[in-house]
Amino acid sequence: MTIQQILIKYWGFTTFRPMQEEIINSVLDGKDTLALLPTGGGKSICFQVPALAKEGICIVISPLIALMKDQVDNLNKKGIKAIAIYSGMHRSEIDIALDNCVYGEYKLLYISPERLATELMRERIKKMNVNLLAVDESHCISQWGYDFRPPYLEIAEIRDLIPDTPIIALTATATPKVVKDIQEKLLFKSENVIQQSFKRDNLVYVVFKEEDKHRRLLRIVNSVKGSGIIYARSRKKTKEISLFLNKNGIKSDFYHAGLEQNVRSTKQNEWMKGIKRIIVATNAFGMGIDKPNVRFVVHLDLNDNVESYFQEAGRAGRDEKIAYAILLYDDSDIINIKKNLNITFPEIKIIKSVYQALGNYFQLAVGSGKEVSFDFDISDFSNNYNFNHLTVYNSLKFLEKEAYILLTDSFNTSSKIHFLMNRDELYRFQLSNRKYDKLIKIILRSYSGVFSDFVKISETDIAARASTTKEAIKNCLQNMNQMKVITYIPQKKLPQIIFTKERLNIEDLFISKKNYTERKNNALKKINSIINYATSTNKCRSQLLLSYFGETESKRCGKCDVCIERNKIELSELEFDIVVNQIKPFLLEKEHSIEEIVDKIKNVNKDKILKVIQWLLDKNKISYTDNKIIWNN
Repeated sequence: MTIQQILIKYWGFTTFRPMQEEIINSVLDGKDTLALLPTGGGKSICFQVPALAKEGICIVISPLIALMKDQVDNLNKKGIKAIAIYSGMHRSEIDIALDNCVYGEYKLLYISPERLATELMRERIKKMNVNLLAVDESHCISQWGYDFRPPYLEIAEIRDLIPDTPIIALTATATPKVVKDIQEKLLFKSENVIQQSFKRDNLVYVVFKEEDKHRRLLRIVNSVKGSGIIYARSRKKTKEISLFLNKNGIKSDFYHAGLEQNVRSTKQNEWMKGIKRIIVATNAFGMGIDKPNVRFVVHLDLNDNVESYFQEAGRAGRDEKIAYAILLYDDSDIINIKKNLNITFPEIKIIKSVYQALGNYFQLAVGSGKEVSFDFDISDFSNNYNFNHLTVYNSLKFLEKEAYILLTDSFNTSSKIHFLMNRDELYRFQLSNRKYDKLIKIILRSYSGVFSDFVKISETDIAARASTTKEAIKNCLQNMNQMKVITYIPQKKLPQIIFTKERLNIEDLFISKKNYTERKNNALKKINSIINYATSTNKCRSQLLLSYFGETESKRCGKCDVCIERNKIELSELEFDIVVNQIKPFLLEKEHSIEEIVDKIKNVNKDKILKVIQWLLDKNKISYTDNKIIWNN
């Protein structure tokens, strides 16, 4: 099939979005390719289509288990054979899945970067016909990216095993420095970036400095019709804001990572279908969401960086109709975001003490535990060892960045079974163990493929068919697991901690002070960039964002809050720039009177010059004292 036929058959689209076809053809030509598409630009199609167009399997490296699971589920619904292998899975489950990949059962294999580094995975990859290596969220490979993950640095090593396989790296947000770094770290044979402009003509950026955020929020949701997302930093705040909106007659719900997966799914589906108009969420919401008619995204707090703000704001207006990205902030937000930096970077000695407590908590001997996963209740752990919850979380995230552990969000995995006996052995077992006969027959009638693969089951459904309790079914399955009839993996709901290396003595746990300091300084630069975006009152919001991502030649959008204010002075962009570009150099040198300024400006009439001066005064770019004007640094 051609790539157009694949697109129509599996996605139902007759044409590709901008840049998609160019990226796909680059990959099919065997070129290493960095695809830089903004949020909602359709990145996944750029590797899924070529994977289907070529013989063999595509390996997709992705950092988020929830995102992997979501993409695999969506592909399977389309009839595309895809599977995900991630930390926390049973060894037998991984083994069977990899066998099926080797023997051509699947077209796409999703794995985490940590999983790619294992010896088992590398040995199996040697036996696979890999047609493409896709690196999603590839900004994670760069120490200058906003979500650096060291295991990404090891991806390039896999290229020696598949030397003729092209690589596609994908990201929605990357500065020019990160773009260069991605290609170097992934050992691109030659530089090849295909980039769609970050400009969103239909998206109106607005910033309000606002003390009474609740009242302003109410005005926004009542004046902008349609579906919306409201982002807040804390879980508690998401619930409070949702209750506030509901009390004011606006149908909303709240969403955060602390909710059980089935609750999250229900809330997300109700919002997607329009049953709830607004979802109030932490940054846990949004990955993999494709709702085109979101009319506004409101941020009630400052993000830690421009990248994440841009990505979240970009979830508005994917249908290319007018939509709004609105940021509300006050002076306390700027104080808090700087304070949060120190909380995000606990002292090295505290990080080490959390690591030691973690090993004790799971009763791991030094030298053991590599690739072992544990259910993890952060509240129980923190209370046991008298740690602050936030200190524990940030210490764990730092240990993750140093590649000692992996911390997954809570996710609800279905129970699974796989029959270890063949049909003849199972029949003999049923004859000699009559109490399991009925249960086995129900499973075989209800689920297919249980002899060849792990299959998701519902103990509740089985219990209903067997006219017994869920607990009784679970006990029988656990007994059959011990008798080696099946492998039974019960449902998991808690987050997982996986030790990516064996437990070390605290003296051997090395955290580079240089790396620590560099990361903290980089984080501070990113915080200063988002503060600059929020507090700037004289440059177009769109231009500010685009210049951050290296697009320095963009024009004013004419629609953001800054542009609307500037439009009131009734000057063209060219006239305004002519005046400012002449005024600024000599006011930086020394103060001048208004008459002196007017005399110095050429080719612009006096009224327009005075309007620009008034605008600069209003925006606090210049000061007027003792009949003299000076430029404020």
